[in-house]
Amino acid sequence: MLRRLIGVDHSILMLNLLLLTIGVLPFSTALLAEYLKEGHGQNLAAVVYGGSFLTMSLAFLAMQRHMLLAKQHLLHDRLTPDLRQAILRRNTIGVAPYTLAMLGGILTPYLTLAICAAIAAFYALPSTTSDQGRQPPSSGGVEEEDSEPA
Repeated sequence: MLRRLIGVDHSILMLNLLLLTIGVLPFSTALLAEYLKEGHGQNLAAVVYGGSFLTMSLAFLAMQRHMLLAKQHLLHDRLTPDLRQAILRRNTIGVAPYTLAMLGGILTPYLTLAICAAIAAFYALPSTTSDQGRQPPSSGGVEEEDSEPA
């Protein structure tokens, strides 16, 4: 995400602090694990667990929207308007599975766990997190910053 920037300003730094919501994940994971063993309260714990992922994804989306729409002058030139829209669309769609995971906790906590595991597996694939193949080739034979060293 930040590799798309050539500079930052105060608003981007403040929005980046929202990503600290990741600090809630150990608590919500421990909460769900404890209540799965207890035999009661599992659904609420699953909703809290899914909600923590949803909150984190909304923070990520807020930062991305801000960078891609309001701070275009701080982005690399190679990010065309079409590419910016594609990135924004992909990130907006990415909120839906976390919403389903949170709501799935109402039915069964195992649905929440399955959805969150599937999302993690999906984003672990290299082709799902890179913009390579979507951006124009670099000029002058300069190696891209996302490419691996030889």
